[in-house]
Amino acid sequence: MDANPRRVVTGHSADGKSVIVSDGPSPRHITITGMTGFSITGVWATDHGMTALPGSDDPTHRMTTLVPGDGGTRFLVTVIPPPGPMPPADELAAAGPQMLERLPGLAQAMEPGHPGMHTTDTVDYDIVISGELVMELDDGAEVTLKPGAIVVQNGTRHAWRNRGTEPVVMYSVLVGAPRR
Repeated sequence: MDANPRRVVTGHSADGKSVIVSDGPSPRHITITGMTGFSITGVWATDHGMTALPGSDDPTHRMTTLVPGDGGTRFLVTVIPPPGPMPPADELAAAGPQMLERLPGLAQAMEPGHPGMHTTDTVDYDIVISGELVMELDDGAEVTLKPGAIVVQNGTRHAWRNRGTEPVVMYSVLVGAPRR
């Protein structure tokens, strides 16, 4: 499964007819030094107040955060590699600042003392496309997810773990939802 799959975006011509405005990989494909095989691709984004017909402008260029605000959405493709050897110290040192720069919103949600654990003010629809993924919750509960499994993640503290031998590809739609 491709980490940055083909993305076909429709829009409208000047005379109002439906047209293909782009056909190819997303321009927002993120990798991090020291995290070999890991990537997140921003497929599309909407923000509160965006009309149903956004025109042909690609909002992935303008995303200032991967975590949408109230009423916004993000469609992400995440690739989580299987466990591998520890990267060299210089790559590990570069990973933190790169995560803050390249994964805005998401990097800040990560808990420094608990690698991978995070909480966002979103309802996420996560679909495992390939590989085997373990979702860990804050009480230590775990569930193993195989291709085709869907998780409705309701703003809970969680982490994704690949304990297998193959990369995991997961499609996610994040919907910004305020906490009560």
